[in-house]
Amino acid sequence: MQRTHGQRHTRRLVPPLISVSTVVQPHEEPQRVVDAVREMFPDWSPDRIPENSAFPNERVAGMMTGSSDSLDTLLKAIRNQRILDTALDAMTLELDGDSTGFSLSRQAALAGKASFVIGDRSIGGEMRIGLTGDDLADWLEQQTWHAGRDSIPRSVGDELSMDDGGEPVEWFDRKGRRTIGED
Repeated sequence: MQRTHGQRHTRRLVPPLISVSTVVQPHEEPQRVVDAVREMFPDWSPDRIPENSAFPNERVAGMMTGSSDSLDTLLKAIRNQRILDTALDAMTLELDGDSTGFSLSRQAALAGKASFVIGDRSIGGEMRIGLTGDDLADWLEQQTWHAGRDSIPRSVGDELSMDDGGEPVEWFDRKGRRTIGED
């Protein structure tokens, strides 16, 4: 069940299709890259895993792509980190109809943390996640719902969303007074 804008929604939405890809650089150990992705997507099986080779190697950067059946581990991490609103914003910055894409830090994933990459490349590499499904915006709102949304409702693309560069919207002025919901 989801509560948004003071209403209860009991509609069961279908989870999206999930694709996950990442680039293995020549200096990286391919199995460690796979391990990082599997920290957030345990069932991820890449289409190929480059062979590890001793330094110096002649391997070039290569893409590994695969799918996952669930966002459960990622969603658990963002709940534990209490970044549900940030996750909703980051996962929907590129929302176009029934598909979206976003990036996560592989280095943070190795520590069991979800860190969204917005803008510049992250140190330690990143994984790219693509989601496709009917009513995707509603599904993401449902998955990132928390009780705080009863007092400050949120929806995809609302005036409380972070901007395209990942900058937050300020909810309080410099003196700590609320700026949201004070009409």
